[in-house]
Amino acid sequence: MTSSDMSQEIRRTVDVLRRGGLILYPTDTVWGIGCDATDPEAVAAVYRLKQRASAQSMLILLPHEGMLTQYVRDVPDIAYQLIEVADKPLTLIYPGAKNLATNIIAEDGSIGIRIPHDDFCRQLLQAFRKPIVSTSANIHGEPPARIFSEISDPVRQGVDYIVQWRQGETVSDARPSSIIKLGYGGTVQIIRP
Repeated sequence: MTSSDMSQEIRRTVDVLRRGGLILYPTDTVWGIGCDATDPEAVAAVYRLKQRASAQSMLILLPHEGMLTQYVRDVPDIAYQLIEVADKPLTLIYPGAKNLATNIIAEDGSIGIRIPHDDFCRQLLQAFRKPIVSTSANIHGEPPARIFSEISDPVRQGVDYIVQWRQGETVSDARPSSIIKLGYGGTVQIIRP
């Protein structure tokens, strides 16, 4: 796919997201199901598709750390340091989520946020100008899909648009991101190394 093909693909994907639709898309980790993270109906549709309880929050993607303050009340200083030194995909869980669909925020008021290094994801996020949900493209309890061919038919049929980018890959060493939970007062808890 050329860069102009990627631009067209991003436009199509953004149109679906703006209409409240669900997308199936490649990320910097595994294939994901996504939607507008500020749209509670779209978020609820993701939970239904994954057959997952809404008490189990999902993470969101942002294009850069400059947007963190729009969705987190008080961003701990250590967050910026961790983002800067991360050499693999990193999800940080922040306390005090704001300006998001309430059904994506965890019961304790926190939200997991990852800033992807994948070119397609970054361009998609910049074009959409809002956070996008990123949850593994599988039914709850099944293994995550590292490549497109590993995505089950129910998941493929349950979304409104399947991104064409990277569908032909046959090998991937992709893994879910590391997860670190940040608390008020500078506490740091490693959830998944």
